[in-house]
This record gives sequence, C-alpha cells and structure tokens, in this order.
Amino acid sequence: MELGESENAPLQAQVVLSFQSYPTTRCVLLEVQVPAALAQPGQSVGSAVFDCFEAALGAEVRIWSYTQPRFQKELNLTQQLPDCRGLQVRDSIQKCRALPWLNVSADGDDVRLVLDVSEEQRFSLLLYWNQAQGASKPRWHSNLTGPQNITLSHTDLVPCLCIQVWPLEPDSVRTSFCPFRKDPRAHRNLWRTARLSLLPLRNWKLEAPCSLQAEVVLCWQAPGGGPCQPLAPPMLRENVTMNKILKFPLLKEHPNLCVQVSNWEKLQIQECPWADSLGPLKNDVLLVETRGPQDNRSLCALEPHGCTPLPSRVSTLQPGAHLKVLPLGDSSHPLAWQRAARLGEQLLQDLHSGQCVQLWDGDDLGALWTCPLDKYIHRRWALVWLACLLLAAVLFVFLFLKKDRVKAPTRGRAVLLLHSADGAGFERAVGALASALGRLPLRVAVDLWSRQELSAQGPLAWVHGQRRQTLQEGGVVVLLFSPGAAALCREWLQGGAAAPGNHDPHDAFPASLNCVLPDFLQGRAPGCYVVACFDGLLPPDAVPAPFRAVPVYSLPSQMPDFLRCLQGRRASRPGRLLADRAEQVSRALQPALDSCFLSPGAPGPVTGPE
Repeated sequence: MELGESENAPLQAQVVLSFQSYPTTRCVLLEVQVPAALAQPGQSVGSAVFDCFEAALGAEVRIWSYTQPRFQKELNLTQQLPDCRGLQVRDSIQKCRALPWLNVSADGDDVRLVLDVSEEQRFSLLLYWNQAQGASKPRWHSNLTGPQNITLSHTDLVPCLCIQVWPLEPDSVRTSFCPFRKDPRAHRNLWRTARLSLLPLRNWKLEAPCSLQAEVVLCWQAPGGGPCQPLAPPMLRENVTMNKILKFPLLKEHPNLCVQVSNWEKLQIQECPWADSLGPLKNDVLLVETRGPQDNRSLCALEPHGCTPLPSRVSTLQPGAHLKVLPLGDSSHPLAWQRAARLGEQLLQDLHSGQCVQLWDGDDLGALWTCPLDKYIHRRWALVWLACLLLAAVLFVFLFLKKDRVKAPTRGRAVLLLHSADGAGFERAVGALASALGRLPLRVAVDLWSRQELSAQGPLAWVHGQRRQTLQEGGVVVLLFSPGAAALCREWLQGGAAAPGNHDPHDAFPASLNCVLPDFLQGRAPGCYVVACFDGLLPPDAVPAPFRAVPVYSLPSQMPDFLRCLQGRRASRPGRLLADRAEQVSRALQPALDSCFLSPGAPGPVTGPE
C-alpha cells in the first residue's frame, strides 16, 4: 500500500474477493482503513480476516486489492481451494464422504472415466466446456447408478473439457476438475475444430470450443500457388477473442484475400472466405499505396519476393498528390523488376482511369488497390499462342493421317449449374458447391462467376448459349432447386408466370425455364439434365413433378451418387477415389449451408410438395 496525498488522512484500500465454480459465482467488496501514522513504506501494518466468505470446494478464489484513490500498484492473487479429492478435506467434511470418486485412465487412444461408487448409489455426472468468455456450456449430463466405467473418444477431448460429479442428495457437494488442460491430443483437437465463419456485412468470428491464444492477419494469395503474403494494414497482427463477432475493415471483397490464424508463430488456419462466392483466384496485381508527410504517396506491386516499386514518369496520382518513385529495390530478382518496369506506367494509367478497385483505405496509413493483368498477359502471349495452335494443328493432322483413330486428351466434363437467386446465404452455398466441383475433373459454369457477361448479353441469351455449348460437348445441366425455384416452377407450370419485371433482372433461373422446360415436357431431358437440392432446405419430393423425370439428389447426403452421375462414363473407378472426392465436396459445402440457415433473409425450409 502507498501513502495518500495527506499525511493525516487515513490510507483507504478496497479488497475484492470473488470465485467462480460452475454453475455458481460470488463476490464481496471490503473496505479497509489504516491510520497514516502506521503506514510506513515497505512495512506490514497488520492483517485483515474475513471469515464470512463462502466458496465452493475446488473453486478458484481471486483476491484483488487497490488503494483509494488508485495508484499504479495493485495486488492480484489467485488461490485454488482444495476439493473433496484431498485426504484432509475428505476426512473433515461430512458431505465429501458420500461423494463418488472419479479416476481418469487411458484406454488405448481413448480415455476411460472410472467412478468408484457403491452399488445402487445414484449420482450425477456432467461434462461441460469451461469457457473464459461467457457462461460454461454443458455438453453431456446423466443421472447414473454406481459403479460406472465411461469411455470418452480421444476426438472429443479439448483443453477446457471439465468433469463435475455429485451424489443425488439434497445440498450435495459438487466436485469439478479439468484433467485435459495440458493434454497434447486435446490441444490438437481444439485447432482441428476451430473455424473461421464469414457473416453478413463483412463480419466474421473465430469459433472454437475453448479460449486460445490466436493472431489473425489478412494475406494476399496469388494464383498458381506460393505462400500467402501477409498484409499488416488493414489488420494488424494482434490477439483475437474467440466466438466474438468482428468486422473486416475492407471497402470491397476479393477472392485472393485470405485470412491466416496463427498460434505462437505457427500457422494453424488459412482460409480464403470469399473464393466460394466470388469465384476462383484471379490473376490480379495488388498495389500497396504508402502515404507520407506533405501528401507524398508511393506505390509498389506485391510480388512473391516482396513489394516491387513501380517506376513511372507519371508525376501525380490525383490533383495535388505527388507520386514518389521508390528505389529499384533488390537486384537479385531481375525478372520481377523487368515486370514492374514494363507494366508500371500502364498500371498507374489503369489506376487513374478507374479500372482498378480499391479494397481498403486507411487514411494516413495508406491504401490497397487491385488491378487486373489478364489483358496484358493476353496481349503479350497472343502471337505465342497462335504459333502453338498452328503447331498443334499441324501435329494433329499428321497424327490423324498416320493413325485411323487418335484418342482425344482427357478433359473434365462440362457442367452448367442453374439456380434461383434466393438470397445471399443461398448464393454462398451455390458458390461453395461450384468451387468444390471445379476442383474435380469437371468444368463448371455458373452465373455467379459470369455477372458481367450476364449483364451484357441478358439472362435468356446467356442461359441459351451456355446450355447449347454444354450439351454439344456432352456435358450435363444441373438444376439446383430451392424453395423459391420450386415456387416459381409451379407458378410457371400453372400458366401464371409472372412478368419479367417481377423478378430480379440478374436472376437467370426464370430465363432458364424457357430453355429447359421444353426438353422435360418432350422427353429429351434424361441423360442431359440432373436435379439437386440441399438437405434441410428442400426435400426431393417438393421438386415439381415434370423435373422428377431425371435423377433427383439431395446434397450433401447423396453426394457420391451425384458425382457419379455428373462424371457419367468417366466414373470408371467408383470405389475409394469417388468416396474421397464426395467427402471433400461435402466438407467444403457444409459450412456454407450452415451459414445459409443462420443468415437473415435465407430461404426457409420446405417440408413437402404443396
């Protein structure tokens, strides 16, 4: 304790006693006054005894003391009280004698709970997650009769999994302990179950059963592999709170933006949350704008080896904002330097003309811009591709003349995915399914990835062209039914189709009915079409009757049969390989489906046909 401002005023201090033991908590506040004459620096002036504080056996009591007014020095102590497992407590407290005794032992990879209880004695056993943020969450509770041996799977162990046991008697004593806090398997399971959830309005949260130390940072993933390059702004590398909703400080999303979650400098999770809804990684370059004093600004292009400065004769980014040309940088990467030198002025011109998209604006810290590179790559390699095509054509003619039959190179089967616009949550699930199918030997087309072409051609022309190309190549058209799509089809079949103005102009599904419905009504659909719906959102029997002329699959529960149908004759090995692929697609689809059910405005489930 420290002296107050006045020599004559007594020294005042407050002491807080608190404990928390699931499911009860308690705290008290004490006020202590010491005469100023007795308070000498570095010397004890006495002690305070408070014998009215009741705490549960095995509880963790915290003692927190500070002066009034407060100074910098505070006293913080944590005391773990003994529970009924201690021999001294067991002999001195009557209620502990009837408590079931619990031992934890190994059972191969699993864990066995052995409860030493006399026969016909009834007791309760509770397994719960002891979470630091919020209330503890019960996981399993049962009233049992002793003795008992209970086996826990090693996959269910997490560091905060605690056990509480008590006899079924009035005012019985509960004993709690958490034996897996330092178990390596529990810590591995914790990171295995942790996941990053993307919420509406650029919100997100890191979900995990227990509290853990984690750092989150945004990174930029270039196509073609390579490490994801961390971006210090806009998200500084700092600890995050589990199960708390946070917000990405972005102006716009991009499929190449990913999230890295690290623990003690070890990467645990890396996800690209917008790749499913915005399509695969794009061949874009990320420009990092640095802002200095006097409104001086500089730009560099993020490359695999670092940020390469952009050399240019352009003097300004905007009126009054001068562009500083940075040094050439590391000469050990001449190819990267030549690329920046070749495209520097063109990229800056794209930035001036509005062809680049701003992802983040940090005021004085800087900004992030993304510019497409496809047009430069196509322009540079046009002659090379033409020469290669001519060479391939000559070689093909030569082989065709030499052999009667030439086996065509293996290509993935074309798949056109048609769906109704039933909200952002449903579209995220459609995008997740399309992205997962695209990683298989399938060539997937979906309107979510072709919004620019859809707007330019119109929904009807786009669907008609994609359908014709898919069927000419021997592909398959997948009709993904939702509650909204089913309702629209029933209205269409009853002759009461709404005018186009009543639907979303960017929704391609109403236009697709003009193209695909005649094939179903005239018996041409089998072999060319497949119908699918999501588990829990629409049962298969709710699909309108004309469309049940082709196979109908509920996803992800019927994913193996669905993939076998999509691959057609190419599914020559329907064994373990197909099962692994079905598991991969289901695992990628499930988080998006869970988010679809939780998102506001998501389509409600349909229980059956009307």
